Amino acid sequence: MDGVNHLPILPILISLAGVIVNLVLGDHRRGRHTFAVNLVISSLGLCAAIVLFSALARGGAIAAWSYPLGAWPVPFGIVLVADRLAATMVLTTAILSLAALLYASARWHSRGSHFFTLFHALTMGLNGAFLTGDLFNLFVFFELLLAASYGLALYGAGRNRVRAAMHYIVVNLVASSLFLIGMALIYGTIGTLNMADIARAVPLMREGDRGLFEAGAAVLGVAFLIKAGSWPLHFWLPNTYSSAAPPVAALFAIMTKVGFYAILRLWTLVFGQGAAEGAVFGQDVMMALGVATIAYGSIGALSCKALDRLASYLIIVSAGTLLLAVAYNEPAVTAGALLYVVVATLAAGALFLLKDVIDQMLPSEAQVLAVSLELYGDEEEEADDDQEVGPTIPAGTAIVGWCFAIAAIVMAGLPPLPGFIAKFAMISGAFQATPAPTAMTWWFTGALMLSGLLVLVAMVRNGINIFWASLPDGEVVQLRRQELAPIIGLLALCVVISLLAGPLMGFFLDAVNVIHGPGVYAGAILPGEAQP
Repeated sequence: MDGVNHLPILPILISLAGVIVNLVLGDHRRGRHTFAVNLVISSLGLCAAIVLFSALARGGAIAAWSYPLGAWPVPFGIVLVADRLAATMVLTTAILSLAALLYASARWHSRGSHFFTLFHALTMGLNGAFLTGDLFNLFVFFELLLAASYGLALYGAGRNRVRAAMHYIVVNLVASSLFLIGMALIYGTIGTLNMADIARAVPLMREGDRGLFEAGAAVLGVAFLIKAGSWPLHFWLPNTYSSAAPPVAALFAIMTKVGFYAILRLWTLVFGQGAAEGAVFGQDVMMALGVATIAYGSIGALSCKALDRLASYLIIVSAGTLLLAVAYNEPAVTAGALLYVVVATLAAGALFLLKDVIDQMLPSEAQVLAVSLELYGDEEEEADDDQEVGPTIPAGTAIVGWCFAIAAIVMAGLPPLPGFIAKFAMISGAFQATPAPTAMTWWFTGALMLSGLLVLVAMVRNGINIFWASLPDGEVVQLRRQELAPIIGLLALCVVISLLAGPLMGFFLDAVNVIHGPGVYAGAILPGEAQP
């Protein structure tokens, strides 16, 4: 491990280098060389994420890899923490961002200003949020990724895009204020913002401070639930995601997972099993919110005729599924949820990209039928007068159809793809818990199975409308290869994950030993300190 001790900070530094390089190059250079430079930077980020993931997979007894910046002692200095959960999220971010970058290179990167700069700033914020070991720097990286996402949500202009982005900005500014208030209350009661130190200090907290601490945790939880897209705090999500440029929307598919990550990390550390008296704090509320979020997302998906809005509601369904898994608070359920978060993110990203490709295949009148301007307020993208559509791809319609079918199977959770494996692992874990089955087990199982059925109905109806009712017969389909390749890559990876589900579940079961073991996590970050 001596030669790779700096691995935890590499994903952040590589994205920072991307920001600096693009600022130096300037926004007026958008040729092949600029794209090549950004492709190299994103590829380096993916390599760093793969090496970090592999090192932790091979690490055996290494529970978490701490990286104190400037060698300042923890908990007083800034520390990065790479464990299996963080490495999984960083690798998912790297894969999705590379696919979105490749897709944007076809034409979207030239629709506005500073695309690549904002793109790398967003990935830097995402990587930092997943790797930081304290609440203050989680807030800093949150603000960094949000600032970049504001620019990307507005990217390409258009009345509806600006309107949705302004709502998004206002809502997230409120969420950031709540984040600060919750963080201040927690610091005021226990005097630390380091996550490992919080896990150590909570069982030792004075009883008189517990109410104020739980109030701070509740305020912080509301901020995270807004970012995760939980009902009823999700209202900004469908318009923002469906209005964003396709590669931006694809990258946004992982942004709600940052809220899930923060909730999972802090809730299991502070209020999870073995965390003294707060063991069930908020569990019932989170379970109810998870069921309500799944129900709202599933009904919303059924009501959609436009693929981008359907994908937005599927993001809400996945947010509800992950909230349920966190609320269930069982290691086996969490392991299945980690597999689910990866495949749901990749499939949702592919769906946002696929929507743009399908729009290029459909005649304009079919798009008007699919999206009611009065109801949804969407508007057509400006025509690409300066760029030609790519060459004819043999069996292009069939390829797009297969991509849609694979995405539908993954999102609905049908066998044999990993969406089914992840849901099966979650349900199996719920029934293996002690005591089981309980009323919560049946609610959990029913919500996952019913949402899968409703998502399947919504996807099949949308697919019939696109491929059987709207596509003209016998017309040659022209597609850009650099747009089709990232979609195929993301969905092919979902297929590969189903083949590697056994080893991956083993990896995730090791990961939950740290997630559900506050003492294990704190012991890895604060060696020598008394652990709960």
